Amino acid sequence: MGVYINPGNGGFAEINDSDYVDKTELIGLINQTVGRKNKLTCISRPRRFGKSYAARMLTAYYDCSCDSHKLFEDKKIAKEKDYEKYLNQYNVIYLDITGFISEAKRRKNSLRGVPDMIVEALMNEAVFIDPTLEKEKTLNDCLIRFVEKTKKSIVFIIDEWDAMIREAKDDEVAQQSYLNLLRGWFKNANFTPKAVAAVYMTGILPIKKDGSQSAISDFREYTMVKPRKYGEYVGFTEKEVKGLCKEKNMDFNIMKQWYDGYVFKDVGSIYNPNSVMQAIDNDDFDSYWTETSAAEGLLDYISQDYNGLTKTIAELIGGVDVKVNTTGFANDLTTFKGKDDVLTLMIHLGYLAYNSVEGTVRIPNEEIKLEFQRSIRVVKHQATLKRLAESDQLFTDTIQRNEEAVAAQIEKVHVEETMALHYNKEESLRSVIKLAYYTYQDHYLQFEELPAGEGYADIVYFPRPDSDWPALVVELKWNKSAEGAINQIMKKKYPSVLANLDRPILLVGITYDKNAAAGEKKHTCKIVEYKI
Repeated sequence: MGVYINPGNGGFAEINDSDYVDKTELIGLINQTVGRKNKLTCISRPRRFGKSYAARMLTAYYDCSCDSHKLFEDKKIAKEKDYEKYLNQYNVIYLDITGFISEAKRRKNSLRGVPDMIVEALMNEAVFIDPTLEKEKTLNDCLIRFVEKTKKSIVFIIDEWDAMIREAKDDEVAQQSYLNLLRGWFKNANFTPKAVAAVYMTGILPIKKDGSQSAISDFREYTMVKPRKYGEYVGFTEKEVKGLCKEKNMDFNIMKQWYDGYVFKDVGSIYNPNSVMQAIDNDDFDSYWTETSAAEGLLDYISQDYNGLTKTIAELIGGVDVKVNTTGFANDLTTFKGKDDVLTLMIHLGYLAYNSVEGTVRIPNEEIKLEFQRSIRVVKHQATLKRLAESDQLFTDTIQRNEEAVAAQIEKVHVEETMALHYNKEESLRSVIKLAYYTYQDHYLQFEELPAGEGYADIVYFPRPDSDWPALVVELKWNKSAEGAINQIMKKKYPSVLANLDRPILLVGITYDKNAAAGEKKHTCKIVEYKI
């Protein structure tokens, strides 16, 4: 067994324990491409979404240098008709590109040398396996000869394929050198048909574009925008998470609030696998979306100075779905033509969830909302700082039961943030409330349409464990009194959902009179403390 050529099944054996969530049906989809025209597959997904797990699994399955029957005999793939046909039948080249980049940095070398490092490593290993290959002049010639001698073509598995695009984001020469290496393997009539059985390439970004076309053509791409048939293998499905919660005695509803939010056609909800497993292992729901690279820092993107981006970020934090055009994105970290490209990048990074039917994005869950809230506090835009100050003051006024001030601020946000065309639409007021209270993450969890008592509470703010602020139950009404909103909260027994909460509870009724005459108050507010 080698390091890069036929590395064996040890990587998968290490993770194949009692907590392993069976994703082996992914192998069946790749089997359908082996030796066929569509044998080049690139699947992009955010960090911490199980990319390396899938790469290790595929390596263990295809690698001809080992026997992996025991690893897969109890898995879903073993039930498929072609299971034995492809099991341990190919040479495998497994590359984790981040490893080469780390070594180049350790040596204090330019990243432009990474492609040569990869070539040198593969050449040396091939010659070590078979010394007669030493006479071959190029890596491709060496690999073709290797295939001929072993009578087994190569399955390429490339993890973090886009690390060079991300790490050398400002070095076009380094990027092109790396892309040319990949083209030499996967778009080469003298090599690809002779040596390549299949390719599984995975990373955060889709394949970089040259103009409007992919820099490495012929790949079938499956992304966070269009995962298609690979959607259920991007992360954990809701069924899988429910099973884990039941097995580990975890509250599924809280798990969903924290880590759900990515929804794919024909699949439904998808969860971040790393965060789910960390929550289970630690018996603690928290944000495990920690930074791993400055290149992927959220602050870098929400600070971009594109027209309308500041307002859009505020809408997203407030819980509003925002329209986005994903078609122009160049699939890198630097080529932005406007706010849509920034939003599209954040979809691929996992910071935003994309609704392909509506063409909209939103912040997916509590974990990512925390990241936005942390980042927005250090953004230097004056407009952002003003929004933060106004929202913080609104919470202060609400807790101090300053009804006039609360009504005035809600009216101000309603006027500023709602287009005239939609001002009198009922659905706009909830968006206004969320925009006005958009710094809630510092102290609260936000729930909309929460099942409570004898109905559904419009918006409920649950205090975080480390906050001493009161709970808020907010009811919205149109053309009715604020007292009527409070009465509905009481009549429908919405506060019952907070019965076990050892905190004060404030009931907040906010109304809007769209028929008010010019100069008259349109918004009113009533705040009362609820006694359990």
